[in-house]
Amino acid sequence: MARKVEMLAELKRLLNEAFTAQAAGASYSKLARAQGAVDGYMRALLDGNLATKQELLEIVAAERTRMNGPATRELLLDTAAEIAAA
Repeated sequence: MARKVEMLAELKRLLNEAFTAQAAGASYSKLARAQGAVDGYMRALLDGNLATKQELLEIVAAERTRMNGPATRELLLDTAAEIAAA
């Protein structure tokens, strides 16, 4: 079980690197390398039966939310009168 915890922590680190590179506007090659590392690591976890697809999806969603905020947010729409007055 400790091995799984360590491997999931490493996946979170790789995700953090990929999201940080994306937010920093890194070059295509750097982004592709980071995303490839994440994909390969997730494939190894799945193939080794160390994690389920659902577990990995939850980890990715949680890390994305931690780095970039929630996936959706409420927007306040201007009324037609406010738009016309502008």
